[in-house]
Amino acid sequence: MRRAFGAAAAVTLAAAGIATGYAVVTQPRAASSTDPVPTGTAPVTRGSVSQRVRIPGTYGFDGSYSVVHQGPLGILTRAAAPGSTVDRGAELYTVDGRPARLLFGATPAYRAFESGMTDGPDVKQLERNLVELGLDPRRRITVDNHFSAATAAAIRRWETAWGVPAGRRTGALALGQVVFLPGALRVGEAAATVGTAVGPNQPVLAATSTTRVVTAPVTADRQGSVKVGDPVTVTLPGAKPLDGTVLRIGRVATTPQETGDGRPAGPATVTVVITVPRGAPDLDQAPAQVSIATAVREDVLLVPIAALLAKPGGGYRLRLSTGAYADVDPGIFDDATGKVEVAGGLTVGDLVEVPE
Repeated sequence: MRRAFGAAAAVTLAAAGIATGYAVVTQPRAASSTDPVPTGTAPVTRGSVSQRVRIPGTYGFDGSYSVVHQGPLGILTRAAAPGSTVDRGAELYTVDGRPARLLFGATPAYRAFESGMTDGPDVKQLERNLVELGLDPRRRITVDNHFSAATAAAIRRWETAWGVPAGRRTGALALGQVVFLPGALRVGEAAATVGTAVGPNQPVLAATSTTRVVTAPVTADRQGSVKVGDPVTVTLPGAKPLDGTVLRIGRVATTPQETGDGRPAGPATVTVVITVPRGAPDLDQAPAQVSIATAVREDVLLVPIAALLAKPGGGYRLRLSTGAYADVDPGIFDDATGKVEVAGGLTVGDLVEVPE
């Protein structure tokens, strides 16, 4: 049986601006068995218990992307508004009235798409998008590295949807007409002002993905206690707790800036990214609280933490409703439920005294 137990660790996503760090929730100080405290009773139960870590962080959107113009020099005539969402095939911005549209892919657009061009993975990326946009209704495109007549026909259908007159449909896309990025975007801010000139390689918009996440710093020494896929509970201002999941954990530790005496302002941390379910509040850069279960015990005996009493000579015990005492070895403390795992001479249904 275990004779010692560790402090329950907790991580709190505090409001923005509050210093980052771990708050350690120590085991509750057990009251002496002789303290004259009014008591009630609670039953011994069987269930699961979790040790949790709370991490300070921020609720927002995953990833950051710069939308860069690659077409010829011209005047920026329109741009997607900050806070708006741009999906596959939609306009990001226009230069001299010529729209640049979003397509999904990892390879940036670096050349025009037209009949006779050399094969390449960017062509395959384009064809996949044309199919997803429903522009190949007869399924004549073979999604590969080759620009075919079916590819050109799909682009003409796209031009038709834009309202391009029949005589001006080319079945080709000039460099700058499409922008490849990993997925749908949420526009954060404008990097160029409508009415000003923009040229090749100039950023036009700053954006993020549309995936809502909480990002939180975990001290490097605690990195091993958090794993991808761990279930978490996320609490946002004015909202009910949400179920989340650890999406990824950074591998590069960051050390805070040094203080005046040359020492780091805090411990090195890595960034943990946590997903939240659809329908989460429409907030950005908001403080949140995340509780991560780093250890879970199933099918164990549980009592309220407040029932623990200090045993003369060291250790813990419980006072039963009969007036007898039972020595116990505490295990995991779950500060979220107020329960503690115990091992000792107890059975489910026994009543233990707890302070009123």
